[in-house]
Amino acid sequence: MSQHEPRTGQTLAQVLEKRAATLADKAWIVTPGETVTFAQMALRATRLAYGFRTLQIDAGDTVLLMLPDGLPILLAWCALAKFGAIEVPVNTRLRGNVLAHIVNDSRASTIVVHGDYLPQLTQVAEQLRYLRRVVLVEGDAVMQMLPGELRHCDLVRFGDLCDVDEQAALADPSYRGITAVMYTSGTTGPSKGVMITHAHAYEYALGVAESLELRESDVYYNPLPLFHIAGQWAAVYACLITGATVVLPPAFTLDGFWADVQRHRATCTFLLGAMANWLYRQSPSEAERNNTMQRMLVVPLLPEIEDFKRRFDCLVSTTWGSTEINVPTRSSFELANNKTCGYVASDRYQVRIVDENDEECPPGVPGEAAVRAHEPWILMAGYWNNPEATVHAWRNQWVRTGDMLMRDESGNLYFVDRLNDAIRRRGENISSMEVEAELNAHPAVLESAVIPIASEHTEQDVMAVLVLREGADLDVPDMLEFLEPRMAKFMVPRYFDVVPELPKTQTGKIQKFALRERGLTPTTWDREVR
Repeated sequence: MSQHEPRTGQTLAQVLEKRAATLADKAWIVTPGETVTFAQMALRATRLAYGFRTLQIDAGDTVLLMLPDGLPILLAWCALAKFGAIEVPVNTRLRGNVLAHIVNDSRASTIVVHGDYLPQLTQVAEQLRYLRRVVLVEGDAVMQMLPGELRHCDLVRFGDLCDVDEQAALADPSYRGITAVMYTSGTTGPSKGVMITHAHAYEYALGVAESLELRESDVYYNPLPLFHIAGQWAAVYACLITGATVVLPPAFTLDGFWADVQRHRATCTFLLGAMANWLYRQSPSEAERNNTMQRMLVVPLLPEIEDFKRRFDCLVSTTWGSTEINVPTRSSFELANNKTCGYVASDRYQVRIVDENDEECPPGVPGEAAVRAHEPWILMAGYWNNPEATVHAWRNQWVRTGDMLMRDESGNLYFVDRLNDAIRRRGENISSMEVEAELNAHPAVLESAVIPIASEHTEQDVMAVLVLREGADLDVPDMLEFLEPRMAKFMVPRYFDVVPELPKTQTGKIQKFALRERGLTPTTWDREVR
């Protein structure tokens, strides 16, 4: 810790004030419409913090953020951190029961939401038990009142809160205090909120900065959404810690990636494996040949990673982690091979590969990865409002990851598979149970099982295996129309299959391993090719 700020200096507010003092006029955030310096962001965040306080939002209160990528979500993040309130970022593509669960489970009475997402909130308004205030971003100049379903909530305009200029003292949060609740998809139940301390968030950002060898002179191109830790912390916070500049495009696009890199003279980035694969599969272009990209963090690696590095003339490192366990591995830019997820950062973490009895597996034998930290407060503080899940995760004083890893004789780690039914699709964790709940709501469906299918894009696609009610038939395009308004697009299955019955144990539990072994069949319907 000696080469960095002491742990007591690792709250977001403290790091921001330090950068505002030492790099006041240097650009921190570049968006398509505006460039903001460290000093400008510190001032704006302080004013917004005063604005939030006028709403009687206190330290320890949760506040939902359902916002697109851009300055408002970052301003709200920094402002809430200045007085100890807790941000709860919401995936902007969520809708239906999954969205209602997160809003209710957070216990937040306030949501900061962009007008474009109000219809999703309105759709579940009758299910919301605690929400009492809507802070509206954009569109608020013409909206004089909320839709009828949300009339019980007070309407506040985000722009009005940004103009508050008071001199009242703000609380000084502790590095041990909770700064965020990040919802991550469960596997046997609804999504769980991971409680993140200031020290945890700082350590995550620092780990990425170390993996990229990020420095003050860098321009970091961030194609990942800001409601994710990989966008907000791995990019924006890592640049705050190191004094680098971060570029925020509206979205990741294959056509625009290299042109953006060239335009902004970007030097580093973090790509999901699927993104790297898509770039690699594109025909060579003039923009890629003249690119300024020096270093990439790619998670997970694609098999052709050495060709990828040569083609784009850049260095690549990788890592492994999650919201709960931070990023306990590093690889350096000298990759051991094209399958590794790094080695343990042993100055801060311990990682054991264990069997079902928590006994350590020898090298070459897969097992569940369990993680413990040498430094306090850098792993999750538990699951929000869910002590049972917290106790289960912290078995024998190690955080159980649910990831199956393997270690070789040299200490390199390899990701093998998930132990449970979570599906990883294009950077998103999907709960099979949540998808099944929506499938089962269709009048033709008796029961369903959702399983992962290996994707050509390095991660997984979603497959739904359905049993229909007696006498019912199913038109898959009609099922897609049924599902699309009920869930995020990334959750909608790619593959559908109808079977007479699902394989089950004697106690009635569906045997998903049998379905995974069965995989795609001649009767499988693929919505991407038909």
